[in-house]
Amino acid sequence: MSVDVLLGLQWGDEGKGKIVDYLAPKYDFIARFQGGPNAGHTLEFDGIKHVLHQIPSGIFRDNKHNIIGNGVVLDPVIFMDEIIQIEKKFNLDLTKILSISTRAQLISPVHRLLDKILEKNKGDSKIGSTLKGIGPTYQDKIGRHGLRVGEVLSKNFNDKYAKQKSYHDNFLDGHYDQSFVDEEKKFFESIKKLKKFKIVDTEYLMNKNINRGKNILAEGAQGTLLDIDFGSYPFVTSSNTTTAGACIGLGISPNKILNVFGIFKAYCTRVGAGPFPTELFDDIGKKIASNGNEFGSTTGRARRCGWLDIPALKYSIMLNGVTELYMMKADVLSDFNEIKVCVGYNYNGEKIDYFPSSIESENISPIYKTFQGWSSKSNKAQKFEDLEKNFQSYVRFIEDQVGVKINLISLGPVREQTIYIN
Repeated sequence: MSVDVLLGLQWGDEGKGKIVDYLAPKYDFIARFQGGPNAGHTLEFDGIKHVLHQIPSGIFRDNKHNIIGNGVVLDPVIFMDEIIQIEKKFNLDLTKILSISTRAQLISPVHRLLDKILEKNKGDSKIGSTLKGIGPTYQDKIGRHGLRVGEVLSKNFNDKYAKQKSYHDNFLDGHYDQSFVDEEKKFFESIKKLKKFKIVDTEYLMNKNINRGKNILAEGAQGTLLDIDFGSYPFVTSSNTTTAGACIGLGISPNKILNVFGIFKAYCTRVGAGPFPTELFDDIGKKIASNGNEFGSTTGRARRCGWLDIPALKYSIMLNGVTELYMMKADVLSDFNEIKVCVGYNYNGEKIDYFPSSIESENISPIYKTFQGWSSKSNKAQKFEDLEKNFQSYVRFIEDQVGVKINLISLGPVREQTIYIN
């Protein structure tokens, strides 16, 4: 009887989808607690690769119930596109294994249009939004005129949509072109299909099953360093991506959380703008990007790559109360002569070993420790002892630095390319 939380410890794209799929057989429920279609969780099994954006990553495991929690913002158009692709490719009826919170917020065509215009208006100061309408949707939620998923069941839903849209008419006057009209049409068509799903008060569903002794895995999106409060503001997402966000985003109390699984890459990546102390601009950075196929699964944008950042990792572990660490994409670092790890910073003329709240590229530089590399032979390892000694030393050093054990090492995208360490 527990709720375990799985979340990213960096700037997202850590490989959460694979691990949720890998762990899913141990759980009765898989629940998404924040974010929206700006997420991209990639799963690969049986020779098939699939990217999920809003749907929990447990849907490909038999007899698992999946929940989209109240902290999620849902785009019905993208949602229905996902549903159609999955049902065609895998012959699944998701209406039987997926429940959606009545309290989750709806992303409307207005939000997508707002996102596009607001980002464009920022010019050189743009944050790198995915333009999926995430920020404006959360803004309307906080502004107390958001549309909830449960309202699609109302007879006067169209009136409620029109009222929400009216709040933005002054700003959007002149932007309601034919493409917007076409998007609205798709939106209302998708709403009709959305109503076929189980739209329920998922906080009761969660707590009832916790009391029945069921095991639940809460799945986060993005990463801790993109958290609206604790990330590298303002280059962040619009929700709380931490363990605390799981409680708010699912309607469960903190004392129901047992384990927190923190996912991190063996190196660092970032999509979009924002500070990145260990970013590499040389051939090594390009090789990491090439080896890791570092392109955003949602936007297709090239990811910025750099060495692992220990102070940032320790910061994320502290915020989330991480009990187990999972190292992802370690195979990407194979066949490098040397591997570097950031152990501190030169910050405003001082040496520090913590992740500061305000980072500018001109006032911070990393302090590195260098390791001897390992060969790609390690990528075929079945257990930790099979890894080359240099690889093992790299893992043990990280554990010593952050004070948490690494229990899983991923050596490739498929389920079988995984070492679990008891």
